[in-house]
Amino acid sequence: MKTTFSYDHYYKYDELSNNLKQLSESYPELMSLEVNCVTEEGRNQYVAVLSNKKIGDHNDKPAFYLDGNIHAGEVTSSMCAMHTIDYLLSNYSDNEEVKDILDNYTLYVIPRVTPDGAETYLSTPYTLRSVNRDYIKEKGGIKEEDLDDDGVIRMMRIKTPYGAWKKDKNDPGLMVLRAPDDKFGDFYDIYPEGLLEEFEGDENLRLKKEDWGLDFNRNFPYGWYPEYRQEGAGDYPLSNIETKAIADFILAHQNICAAAIGHTSGGIILYPPGTKNEAKAPKEDIDVLKAIARMGEEELGYKMLNIFDSFLSSQEFYDSGALDDWMYETQGIPCYTMEFWDVASKAGVPINWGEKRKDDFAEDMKRFAAIMKWTKENAPQYYSDWKKIDHPYFGEVEVGGFNYKFTHQNPPENFLLNELENDTRFNMRFIRSLPVLVIEDVKSEKIADGIYKIEAIIANRGYLSSALTRNAVNIRKAKPVKVNIDAQTVSGANEIEIGELSGYSATKTGVFFYGNISTMQSGKSRKKVSFVIKAKPQDVITVKTQQIKAGKAEAKIIIE
Repeated sequence: MKTTFSYDHYYKYDELSNNLKQLSESYPELMSLEVNCVTEEGRNQYVAVLSNKKIGDHNDKPAFYLDGNIHAGEVTSSMCAMHTIDYLLSNYSDNEEVKDILDNYTLYVIPRVTPDGAETYLSTPYTLRSVNRDYIKEKGGIKEEDLDDDGVIRMMRIKTPYGAWKKDKNDPGLMVLRAPDDKFGDFYDIYPEGLLEEFEGDENLRLKKEDWGLDFNRNFPYGWYPEYRQEGAGDYPLSNIETKAIADFILAHQNICAAAIGHTSGGIILYPPGTKNEAKAPKEDIDVLKAIARMGEEELGYKMLNIFDSFLSSQEFYDSGALDDWMYETQGIPCYTMEFWDVASKAGVPINWGEKRKDDFAEDMKRFAAIMKWTKENAPQYYSDWKKIDHPYFGEVEVGGFNYKFTHQNPPENFLLNELENDTRFNMRFIRSLPVLVIEDVKSEKIADGIYKIEAIIANRGYLSSALTRNAVNIRKAKPVKVNIDAQTVSGANEIEIGELSGYSATKTGVFFYGNISTMQSGKSRKKVSFVIKAKPQDVITVKTQQIKAGKAEAKIIIE
């Protein structure tokens, strides 16, 4: 796929910013670059607005929302967002499919929700959830540090008679769990590479709680719980600069029709609801969400799952305060969480997402060993054998293993482009599912001298309804389609509301047991409207239609 920039590495903030600025300067009629907020460390959370400015304002077109890096370490998602921006702009002049998208739709893209957190992730050995800001700090335990100055925090094994691990006799590079009757030999504790921050009253080691525990995807208003119930949730909903800026942007752009939120990893396409069973959501919405997700399965090779029924580890203490739930449940917007990259499948030991989770230590260890083997063969630069170092507290220890950041959480750079291109293809298909208003036909009929009847067919040629979802209707977020005429009407207003235009997602189809495929009932995608007006021959009359999600259309007729 043709792009302006290369995607064989992960962009730090300066490169990401410069690339966005260059694209906006190179394609000023197709892209505007806005600053959505400025972070505590002075970096910009950018919004790229993509739409052909010569063909209408971006606010008047159906819009697709795309973001990445709401979690600091999930940098694949920001690269996916950048690739989609780049591809659309770089191919507008010679690709009819791209031209149709940027002429008739709008994309709002926030490539990096947490620029401070991502910069820490990409510039230091540390991993973190969302941002490098202290949050409910606790003292004591092993704190992750790069002890051998190789730029990576790996595993650290400490020889101790109390250890729960021992070396695999068939492969000393691997560790296996100590059996209940193991009495003789060398045993180990395994922690992340790090220093000991001492704590009082306990001689037993533990892993220190992260100082940077904020989780931006637990900070949105729908289903929010405080820290006792949901770790990382923040002091109150939208208490973070970055999350508030996102919510404010979405509320300010009511033309947003759908969203894809970028995460890693697992190779999954997750759809709402995430706080209740799928069966409790409107069936029409679930059917639509699945139909769009199937396109993602085709392009990315991922599996689609409902969040609540098939992804969460607990339906009692489910993850809450997520952006996708807030968008769907409070705004009625169909929304997906994209979990990019799946190293387990690459290693030949895929996770059976969707099946009831169970504790299977043997299977987990098999998967760990396979991923380690895959890393050594496919990304040896991200693997290190165990090596001895002097620890300031424990004496001699060993550190080794893979670089989690670019093997498990994100793909090694030589595997990155394939993920990005596949996601861009899905995004393009997703965008074309949005509602689109058209005026199919306008006719005039003379009733008497100076009196004419104007009839028009108003239609939604998109897949999604102008209401987007049944949930939007239920929570009264759906807005009616309006039609107006620029003429003096004989009776009634010159603007009328015609309610919802369903799109072809509502078309009922089937396959007969002994027979053909059939359309049982087409979706209610078209409505006829009429106005009785005063006019004279050769007058030019304009009929317009608009709806915040489905855009605008107009048609002219000359009175004869």
